[in-house]
Amino acid sequence: MDFLRTEGKNIVDARGSVVRLAGTCAGGWMNLEDFINGHSGAEHTLRHQMAEVLGAARAEFFFERLLEHFFNESDIAYIRSLGATVVRLPLNYRHFEDDDKPYAYKEAGFERLGRVLDWCDKHGLYAILDLHAVQGWQNVHWHSDNASGISLFWHDAHYQDRFVALWCEIARRYRHRAVVAGYNLINEPCVGNQRGDLPWNIHGNYRPEWPLLNAVYRRTVQAIRQIDARHIIFLEGDCYSRQFAGLDAPFAENLVYSSHNYTAAGFGPGKYPGVIDLPGPRTAGPETWDLARQEQAFLEHEGTVFTDRHQVPLWIGEFGSVYNGAAHEVPDRLRAMDEQLGLFERHRAHWTTWTYKDVGVMGLVTLDPASEYMQRVGHFIGKKLLLGTDHWMQWMPPTPIGQAVGQLAEQVCGVIDDDGIDRRYGRACFSQSALCFFTGAMLQRSYVSLFQALTENDIDRTLASFSLPQCRVNQPLEGLIRKYAPSARRADR
Repeated sequence: MDFLRTEGKNIVDARGSVVRLAGTCAGGWMNLEDFINGHSGAEHTLRHQMAEVLGAARAEFFFERLLEHFFNESDIAYIRSLGATVVRLPLNYRHFEDDDKPYAYKEAGFERLGRVLDWCDKHGLYAILDLHAVQGWQNVHWHSDNASGISLFWHDAHYQDRFVALWCEIARRYRHRAVVAGYNLINEPCVGNQRGDLPWNIHGNYRPEWPLLNAVYRRTVQAIRQIDARHIIFLEGDCYSRQFAGLDAPFAENLVYSSHNYTAAGFGPGKYPGVIDLPGPRTAGPETWDLARQEQAFLEHEGTVFTDRHQVPLWIGEFGSVYNGAAHEVPDRLRAMDEQLGLFERHRAHWTTWTYKDVGVMGLVTLDPASEYMQRVGHFIGKKLLLGTDHWMQWMPPTPIGQAVGQLAEQVCGVIDDDGIDRRYGRACFSQSALCFFTGAMLQRSYVSLFQALTENDIDRTLASFSLPQCRVNQPLEGLIRKYAPSARRADR
């Protein structure tokens, strides 16, 4: 495989031929997420609960087998067979370094990642290494393995030093591996207001702190370049990769900029094309979504504007639709996905869908409801839905508990009596703290107890439900990937 580099708005190979990076993200592999893997709460607290209940050895066996079944050579071969050219690999720093042993790197994590890179090389599939959860947490959400709702990374030199050192270690190990398309430094940074409070303040205005983000990017890129001068480095915008206006202009060679382009059309509820009313603190309420509105959202996205202005490549690192809402709306979500993919292709944006595999939410591949794992955890997932612990699922119908928490948030705001409080955002933050963090953590022991009486053979057999041969493929979504993936389209010609 060739090392890739940028040339204007294009990514090219060693011969200067244009390469299209298009594929999917292996979310839930080396960075577990509640709605993907079926548990509740953060990964590091789940691992602690597992060790307490199952014992350290059996807990370690559980997670080793989960990772082994979740993503292996069969998955890589399948993704490549769709015509995809790249897979984004979300990584949790805890696989490579322990907090109580900073700078002492863990060979087991690098060995696991190395095996996957070998398989990617064998099948001709590029990999983007994405640090999805960084030391001290780059944002306040579950996907950075955050159990507190507080981000410490941006104002703590210790965490930043370890972050830069880990990237230098990654660069040392993989600087000669052309299969690595590049390094995605930080997933969904959220820099504003990170002095111990919420990601937005309660008055609803997000205040980016661009000097902090730019300084971390410049320092890390410079450190990597002293070791590895060839690999592309992917930089995301602030505020979960949505804001780019204050980013420094491209300051080094081989930089690609990555936006995340989730839209209400992919979530619902509501028909597409038609009126979508996605709840949440940052949505506009009922709004008509169609192809024209999707194109407007893409062209006005600050990532699109930034890369057009500076004539550098744009990679849509995450986007997608969900399929666990009302069954009759699944075709609407697929139509939205089809038209969004078409837009990216027409505008020559690189893309990776979120996500490849999960328990039945938005994955290209999903676990079989009749599988041993789903039969064991199905009732538990039902509890999560009733309690609203998976903060991601704002498109799902409201539950009595969710409504009660919202009413409590309103009462709190009423007592405070501050007209400047953004109550919609306040309700969302209150719900996240009470349900995602607190209740999700309370619920973890219930998940762990489902495996308490199992032998290692039982555990392995149950977790084999995550293996590709036992999973179901979302056939319509697979068809869309084949339709737009660059290798598949070349084969058609």
